Amino acid sequence: MKAFIISGLLSVFILSNASCTNTTGSESTSQNTNKNEVIYLNQESFKKLVFNYESNKEWVYNGKVPAILDFYADWCGPCRQIAPILKELQKEYEGKVQVFKVDTDKEKELAAVFGIRSLPTLVFIPLNGQPQAVMGARPKAEFEKMVSEVLKVNK
Repeated sequence: MKAFIISGLLSVFILSNASCTNTTGSESTSQNTNKNEVIYLNQESFKKLVFNYESNKEWVYNGKVPAILDFYADWCGPCRQIAPILKELQKEYEGKVQVFKVDTDKEKELAAVFGIRSLPTLVFIPLNGQPQAVMGARPKAEFEKMVSEVLKVNK
């Protein structure tokens, strides 16, 4: 049931040409808790800070500010291409938006629960309403437009 609901949420996501296919794996991750920095999530921190998919049947965002959730892999070229852009956005929006990153090679269950098939997949999570995603590398201006339109946040 959880997978069905989450799959339904992901059905609203926009597809892109510039993407990678996830094909490799390993098992651990780290978390950064400094203010105004990108936070790397593992399964437990994801459930605490973003969405506890084990206890909620419907989408309930646990964050205090809108977020960008980046599903990535170290080997993915487009993922490496957008990483500095996401760091810039984290700094430029000064606590108005939180960027989270999930390494799909280390967090296979999270990738599976969300049906991640292409990398990078970025999920834009507003405080109210349903998340929306884009797949593939995009220019910074396009991410800024998504932050403004989907997350309803201005610099």
